[in-house]
Amino acid sequence: MKRFLAVTALALLALLLTALALLTLSLQRTPLIAHEAQIGIEQIARAKQIIDAHNPDKTPIVGLRTLVLSQADLDLLANYAAHQMLQGSAQVVLVPGRAILRASVPVRGRGFGDWLNVQAWLHQTAGLPVFEQLHIGSVPVPAFVADFAIRRLLIHLQADDEAALAGEMIRSVRFEATTVQVVYHWRLQAAKDMISALMPKGDHTRLKAYSDRMAALAASLDPTQPVSLAKLLPPMFTLAQQRSVGGDAAAENRTAILVLAFFANHLGLYRIAPEADEWQSPPPRTVLLAGRADTPLHFLVSAVITSQAGSPLSNAIGLFKEVDDSRGGSGFSFNDLAADRAGTRFGELAITSPAKLQRLIAAGVAEADFMPHAADLPENMPEAEFKARFGGIGAPAYNRVLADIETRVASVMLYR
Repeated sequence: MKRFLAVTALALLALLLTALALLTLSLQRTPLIAHEAQIGIEQIARAKQIIDAHNPDKTPIVGLRTLVLSQADLDLLANYAAHQMLQGSAQVVLVPGRAILRASVPVRGRGFGDWLNVQAWLHQTAGLPVFEQLHIGSVPVPAFVADFAIRRLLIHLQADDEAALAGEMIRSVRFEATTVQVVYHWRLQAAKDMISALMPKGDHTRLKAYSDRMAALAASLDPTQPVSLAKLLPPMFTLAQQRSVGGDAAAENRTAILVLAFFANHLGLYRIAPEADEWQSPPPRTVLLAGRADTPLHFLVSAVITSQAGSPLSNAIGLFKEVDDSRGGSGFSFNDLAADRAGTRFGELAITSPAKLQRLIAAGVAEADFMPHAADLPENMPEAEFKARFGGIGAPAYNRVLADIETRVASVMLYR
């Protein structure tokens, strides 16, 4: 019996030492990849082009379709996802028949190293690509272990439903020298399946709570009169404050902002939750901010994007919208850009100081408490006029106005 216990103890010690050795080899002192996910108006324009080309509402084709992404598209997508989900960096390199993914995730304070570096070689097949090689730090990982690890990571990130749907839709992935071609099968039910998968399982109940509150609130308003956004915020964030007791205040804030944005834009929540078709819909009302119907849309959409995905993306989308408008829409507007920036700051506060935001808004707010004065800012400028007066994006005159906007935003009560 003593001999058995001794052998067992030695075996456990050997396993522990092996695990420590693997951990030491896996974690490294320096990152393999360290670059930010730079998103500018060019990247937003490219994303819009891809989405428009594959939007089933614009091209309602059922059957096989092909999506072509450049290496730059894929690299930006991977790097942005790594930054958002793991605070890391990633890089994708394409070669014929293969894709090489490199990623670095910070793990500071663990005592063995500061970075978890991953290198994966994916090999194309007749269907979905498979692992050819995988290295975590300096440790090679067998392909079957890599497949298992990916499944566990998707479950941890609550992305397993999305992965299952993608696996069902995608027929093949072909790696070329500079592009990747994805052949997928589009069916009429796919849109609803994608929407259901993208919304986390627990969020449907939360979304309905805010939808019900908005329906009751809208029904209590005079249908002949527009309503200020300042009047809608307190009841929605009072609900968020109540539901946050013992819960996730940031998640409650995100959902409150989302429902407000859909209501102001006169959009049905069925677009993000198909079952919302069966919920009580709020009667339409015109929402104003600073006396305008477009300003709350800029403010709320930026707040949604920031609370869901981060302020750099919100800033880039807002700037792209103004540049796009200057080329044939309503024109470049610093007034709209001020609403975008204020909405971005609102969205940041909603997730970084969720309880503070709830407390301040639930107590009652005026428009000037969350939206700075912007009526005097230049707007409705065609591209030629905008460039003549301000030199274009990044020019000194443009930067001066942008700095003025940031100062105005920072001076309002909510963001001080």
